[in-house]
Amino acid sequence: MPGVPPFSVTKARLPDDLPAIEAIRRQVFIEEQGIPAQLEWDGRDPDCRHVLALTSRNNAVGTGRLDPDGRIGRMAVLAPWRGQGIGSAILGALVGIARSRGYRKLTLHAQLSASGFYRKAGFRETGAPFIEAGIHHVGMEKYLSWDNNYPGI
Repeated sequence: MPGVPPFSVTKARLPDDLPAIEAIRRQVFIEEQGIPAQLEWDGRDPDCRHVLALTSRNNAVGTGRLDPDGRIGRMAVLAPWRGQGIGSAILGALVGIARSRGYRKLTLHAQLSASGFYRKAGFRETGAPFIEAGIHHVGMEKYLSWDNNYPGI
């Protein structure tokens, strides 16, 4: 159907969706980027809000999470699905969840290679770059506006 994206983003249901979330993160962070498994599995997943990007065939191809402290993280899209707007849709869904839960500010640690993506979404850098999990990152933040409509999910 023309104009319909080949994916959707939905709130994840834990623990049912955890295997799909973990598979995506394992592929992107551990296998592709070489992040040690003990750093990736930080034990915070049960306390976070997660979203999943699903294909029209219900295959999970991307994920992200919102920590209770307002930090967005663990955003990952499988390589064949990158460049199709999935990351933006995941980020938009997480921002929508944060707004619906009354968050006033969001923070994140962006890999330097992804900082432009977050700047385009309204985040600003908050300090000097640093190394996290062996990769250069920069802290970023975004204050949420209550005047605008947002696509909550």
